[in-house]
Amino acid sequence: MPLITGLERQKRSGQRVNVDLDGAYAFSMGRELAFELGLKVGRELSDRERDEIEAEDQRRGAIASALRLLAAGPRSEKDLRQRLGRRGYLRSATDKAIARMRELGYLDDAAFARFFVEARQASTPRSRRALAFELARKGVEREVATDVVSALSDEEAAYAAAQRRLRVLQGLDRMTFTRRLGSFLSSRGFGYGVARSTIERCWAETEHVRP
Repeated sequence: MPLITGLERQKRSGQRVNVDLDGAYAFSMGRELAFELGLKVGRELSDRERDEIEAEDQRRGAIASALRLLAAGPRSEKDLRQRLGRRGYLRSATDKAIARMRELGYLDDAAFARFFVEARQASTPRSRRALAFELARKGVEREVATDVVSALSDEEAAYAAAQRRLRVLQGLDRMTFTRRLGSFLSSRGFGYGVARSTIERCWAETEHVRP
Protein backbone atom coordinates (compact mmCIF):
# COMPACT_ATOMS: atom_id res chain seq x y z
CA MET A 1 0.00 0.00 0.00
CA PRO A 2 1.12 3.61 -0.55
CA LEU A 3 3.09 5.12 2.30
CA ILE A 4 2.60 8.63 3.69
CA THR A 5 5.97 10.31 3.18
CA GLY A 6 5.00 13.90 3.81
CA LEU A 7 2.40 16.01 5.67
CA GLU A 8 3.06 19.70 5.07
CA ARG A 9 0.85 22.62 6.06
CA GLN A 10 -0.08 24.79 3.10
CA LYS A 11 1.46 28.25 3.13
CA ARG A 12 -1.60 29.99 1.74
CA SER A 13 -4.09 28.19 3.97
CA GLY A 14 -2.83 27.10 7.34
CA GLN A 15 -5.97 25.02 7.81
CA ARG A 16 -5.03 22.53 5.10
CA VAL A 17 -2.14 20.11 4.62
CA ASN A 18 -0.61 18.54 1.54
CA VAL A 19 -0.25 14.77 1.70
CA ASP A 20 2.64 13.05 -0.10
CA LEU A 21 2.42 9.35 -0.89
CA ASP A 22 5.56 7.43 -1.83
CA GLY A 23 7.52 10.64 -2.20
CA ALA A 24 5.08 12.56 -4.42
CA TYR A 25 2.20 14.94 -3.76
CA ALA A 26 -1.10 13.03 -3.72
CA PHE A 27 -3.87 15.26 -2.33
CA SER A 28 -4.70 17.95 0.23
CA MET A 29 -7.08 17.83 3.17
CA GLY A 30 -8.22 19.76 6.19
CA ARG A 31 -5.68 19.96 8.96
CA GLU A 32 -8.30 19.18 11.60
CA LEU A 33 -9.41 16.03 9.77
CA ALA A 34 -5.82 14.86 9.43
CA PHE A 35 -5.38 15.30 13.20
CA GLU A 36 -8.62 13.44 13.97
CA LEU A 37 -7.56 10.51 11.80
CA GLY A 38 -4.10 10.43 13.33
CA LEU A 39 -2.33 10.63 10.00
CA LYS A 40 1.46 10.72 10.20
CA VAL A 41 4.52 10.09 8.10
CA GLY A 42 5.24 6.40 7.79
CA ARG A 43 1.64 5.26 7.90
CA GLU A 44 0.29 3.15 5.06
CA LEU A 45 -2.83 4.44 3.33
CA SER A 46 -5.01 2.17 1.22
CA ASP A 47 -6.87 3.42 -1.84
CA ARG A 48 -10.13 2.91 0.03
CA GLU A 49 -8.95 4.97 2.99
CA ARG A 50 -7.84 7.73 0.66
CA ASP A 51 -11.23 7.79 -1.07
CA GLU A 52 -13.00 7.97 2.29
CA ILE A 53 -10.72 10.78 3.46
CA GLU A 54 -11.26 12.83 0.32
CA ALA A 55 -15.05 12.30 0.51
CA GLU A 56 -15.15 13.43 4.14
CA ASP A 57 -12.91 16.40 3.37
CA GLN A 58 -15.26 17.41 0.57
CA ARG A 59 -18.29 17.05 2.85
CA ARG A 60 -16.78 19.23 5.55
CA GLY A 61 -15.62 21.81 3.06
CA ALA A 62 -19.02 22.00 1.39
CA ILE A 63 -20.77 22.47 4.74
CA ALA A 64 -18.34 25.19 5.80
CA SER A 65 -18.73 26.96 2.46
CA ALA A 66 -22.54 26.70 2.64
CA LEU A 67 -22.53 28.24 6.11
CA ARG A 68 -20.40 31.15 4.91
CA LEU A 69 -22.68 31.75 1.94
CA LEU A 70 -25.83 31.68 4.07
CA ALA A 71 -24.24 33.94 6.68
CA ALA A 72 -24.08 36.63 3.97
CA GLY A 73 -27.84 36.38 3.41
CA PRO A 74 -30.67 33.93 2.62
CA ARG A 75 -30.34 31.88 -0.56
CA SER A 76 -32.55 29.46 -2.42
CA GLU A 77 -31.54 25.81 -2.48
CA LYS A 78 -30.85 25.97 -6.21
CA ASP A 79 -28.62 29.03 -5.85
CA LEU A 80 -26.70 27.42 -3.00
CA ARG A 81 -26.20 24.23 -5.03
CA GLN A 82 -24.88 26.18 -8.00
CA ARG A 83 -22.46 28.19 -5.89
CA LEU A 84 -21.09 25.09 -4.17
CA GLY A 85 -20.65 23.45 -7.57
CA ARG A 86 -18.71 26.46 -8.85
CA ARG A 87 -16.45 26.13 -5.84
CA GLY A 88 -15.48 22.65 -6.98
CA TYR A 89 -17.49 20.50 -4.59
CA LEU A 90 -18.73 17.18 -5.92
CA ARG A 91 -22.45 16.42 -6.20
CA SER A 92 -22.30 13.97 -3.29
CA ALA A 93 -20.67 16.55 -1.00
CA THR A 94 -23.11 19.23 -2.10
CA ASP A 95 -26.08 16.94 -1.39
CA LYS A 96 -24.80 16.32 2.13
CA ALA A 97 -24.21 20.02 2.72
CA ILE A 98 -27.72 20.87 1.52
CA ALA A 99 -29.17 18.18 3.78
CA ARG A 100 -27.24 19.59 6.74
CA MET A 101 -28.45 23.12 6.05
CA ARG A 102 -32.02 21.81 6.01
CA GLU A 103 -31.47 20.07 9.33
CA LEU A 104 -30.20 23.31 10.83
CA GLY A 105 -33.17 25.21 9.42
CA TYR A 106 -30.97 27.49 7.35
CA LEU A 107 -32.58 26.65 3.99
CA ASP A 108 -36.09 28.01 3.54
CA ASP A 109 -37.08 29.04 0.02
CA ALA A 110 -40.16 30.94 1.27
CA ALA A 111 -38.02 32.97 3.68
CA PHE A 112 -35.48 33.59 0.93
CA ALA A 113 -38.24 34.73 -1.44
CA ARG A 114 -39.61 37.18 1.14
CA PHE A 115 -36.13 38.54 1.82
CA PHE A 116 -35.43 38.93 -1.91
CA VAL A 117 -38.75 40.66 -2.62
CA GLU A 118 -38.39 43.08 0.30
CA ALA A 119 -34.87 44.01 -0.77
CA ARG A 120 -35.87 44.40 -4.42
CA GLN A 121 -38.91 46.55 -3.69
CA ALA A 122 -36.90 48.77 -1.38
CA SER A 123 -34.31 49.49 -4.06
CA THR A 124 -35.79 48.90 -7.51
CA PRO A 125 -39.56 48.22 -7.30
CA ARG A 126 -40.92 45.81 -9.89
CA SER A 127 -44.23 44.22 -10.80
CA ARG A 128 -45.46 40.98 -9.23
CA ARG A 129 -44.89 39.23 -12.54
CA ALA A 130 -41.31 40.45 -12.83
CA LEU A 131 -40.55 39.45 -9.25
CA ALA A 132 -42.03 35.98 -9.73
CA PHE A 133 -39.88 35.54 -12.84
CA GLU A 134 -36.73 36.58 -10.96
CA LEU A 135 -37.52 34.20 -8.12
CA ALA A 136 -38.05 31.35 -10.58
CA ARG A 137 -34.62 32.03 -12.09
CA LYS A 138 -33.15 31.74 -8.61
CA GLY A 139 -34.72 28.32 -8.15
CA VAL A 140 -37.80 29.19 -6.08
CA GLU A 141 -40.78 26.99 -6.94
CA ARG A 142 -43.60 28.72 -8.79
CA GLU A 143 -46.18 28.16 -6.04
CA VAL A 144 -43.87 29.63 -3.40
CA ALA A 145 -43.02 32.64 -5.58
CA THR A 146 -46.67 33.28 -6.43
CA ASP A 147 -47.67 33.11 -2.78
CA VAL A 148 -44.96 35.55 -1.70
CA VAL A 149 -45.74 38.19 -4.35
CA SER A 150 -49.53 37.83 -4.16
CA ALA A 151 -49.86 40.35 -1.33
CA LEU A 152 -48.01 43.07 -3.26
CA SER A 153 -49.74 45.89 -5.08
CA ASP A 154 -48.56 46.62 -8.61
CA GLU A 155 -50.10 50.09 -8.35
CA GLU A 156 -48.09 50.97 -5.24
CA ALA A 157 -44.91 49.43 -6.64
CA ALA A 158 -45.28 51.27 -9.95
CA TYR A 159 -45.78 54.59 -8.15
CA ALA A 160 -42.75 53.95 -5.93
CA ALA A 161 -40.67 53.10 -8.99
CA ALA A 162 -41.85 56.21 -10.84
CA GLN A 163 -40.93 58.47 -7.92
CA ARG A 164 -37.30 57.44 -8.38
CA ARG A 165 -37.46 58.57 -12.00
CA LEU A 166 -39.29 61.87 -11.81
CA ARG A 167 -36.24 64.02 -11.13
CA VAL A 168 -34.87 63.38 -14.63
CA LEU A 169 -38.29 63.93 -16.22
CA GLN A 170 -38.94 67.40 -14.86
CA GLY A 171 -39.68 70.05 -17.47
CA LEU A 172 -40.59 67.66 -20.30
CA ASP A 173 -43.71 68.09 -22.40
CA ARG A 174 -46.52 65.65 -21.67
CA MET A 175 -45.91 63.41 -24.67
CA THR A 176 -42.21 62.97 -23.91
CA PHE A 177 -42.94 62.56 -20.18
CA THR A 178 -45.49 59.84 -20.95
CA ARG A 179 -43.24 58.01 -23.40
CA ARG A 180 -40.17 57.97 -21.18
CA LEU A 181 -41.93 57.08 -17.94
CA GLY A 182 -44.01 54.47 -19.76
CA SER A 183 -40.91 52.85 -21.18
CA PHE A 184 -39.30 52.86 -17.72
CA LEU A 185 -42.30 51.24 -16.05
CA SER A 186 -42.58 48.68 -18.82
CA SER A 187 -38.96 47.67 -18.23
CA ARG A 188 -39.91 46.96 -14.60
CA GLY A 189 -42.64 44.57 -15.72
CA PHE A 190 -45.71 46.75 -15.20
CA GLY A 191 -48.65 46.29 -17.57
CA TYR A 192 -50.21 49.01 -19.71
CA GLY A 193 -53.11 49.77 -17.37
CA VAL A 194 -50.97 50.17 -14.26
CA ALA A 195 -48.35 52.17 -16.15
CA ARG A 196 -50.98 54.49 -17.65
CA SER A 197 -52.66 55.29 -14.32
CA THR A 198 -49.25 55.82 -12.70
CA ILE A 199 -48.19 58.21 -15.45
CA GLU A 200 -51.41 60.23 -15.08
CA ARG A 201 -50.94 60.42 -11.31
CA CYS A 202 -47.31 61.51 -11.57
CA TRP A 203 -48.06 64.07 -14.29
CA ALA A 204 -50.76 65.66 -12.15
CA GLU A 205 -48.50 65.76 -9.11
CA THR A 206 -45.54 67.29 -10.90
CA GLU A 207 -47.41 69.78 -13.07
CA HIS A 208 -47.21 72.57 -10.51
CA VAL A 209 -43.39 72.55 -10.54
CA ARG A 210 -43.07 72.74 -14.31
CA PRO A 211 -41.31 75.81 -15.77
